[in-house]
Amino acid sequence: MILLFDIGNTHTHLGLADGQRVRQQTDIPTLAWFGGGAAARVKKFIGKHKIEGAALCSVVPRATPLVRKAVRQLWRLETLELNARTIRGVGVDYPTPATIGADRLANAVAARARFGAPVVVVDFGTAVTFDVVNAKGNYVGGIIAPGLAAMTDYLHDKTALLPKIKIRDIRSAIGKSTEEAMLVGAVHGYRGLVRELIAELKRELKAKSLPVVATGGYAKLIAAKLPEISEVEPDLTLEGLRLVWLAQ
Repeated sequence: MILLFDIGNTHTHLGLADGQRVRQQTDIPTLAWFGGGAAARVKKFIGKHKIEGAALCSVVPRATPLVRKAVRQLWRLETLELNARTIRGVGVDYPTPATIGADRLANAVAARARFGAPVVVVDFGTAVTFDVVNAKGNYVGGIIAPGLAAMTDYLHDKTALLPKIKIRDIRSAIGKSTEEAMLVGAVHGYRGLVRELIAELKRELKAKSLPVVATGGYAKLIAAKLPEISEVEPDLTLEGLRLVWLAQ
């Protein structure tokens, strides 16, 4: 089995994969790498599986060497770190490749393998990111916008009367309470933002059809009424890591 680490600011997404697909996944707090206990959680997740290789992508540089050290100590393996130098499956046509988030590269690899090129990934995380692979199969850049929760939390933090809300879908476009009004602005408005940005990308890429893959926490919610999104893939980043490890 291949052990996969997608190290994010809040959570580290763990995956176990084989030659066909990601077989299981779970999350642990990224802070656990600094406070202790992370290695024990990883061992519990793995159980009796035999680990033959490991790969990681990270947006938390301080955590990266701790993960590599744990894998080296527990399984005597070196961990492949995905970045613009080690990427396989897509080219990189970008002025400053070292500044591209490794998770975004992993998403691009998985999306191209699944849908070909051109293709766009929309990742609904703390920020919503659009990553673009052009018709030549090269990662060429993307878009970053505020995340859905970040937007609603900002309204709560910066106003006296607007409440903190739990994001959910709402049918009507007219809110009958403060919470409903905020949900309309957030969910319906967010779909409009995503739809317009996809249309702009399609025009710029001169693509008659443009597969769009959604991933991240709010992907299923936002994609529900967006026919522009081809598919929701919760494990897209881990799948990209799996493919890069196999191609090394």
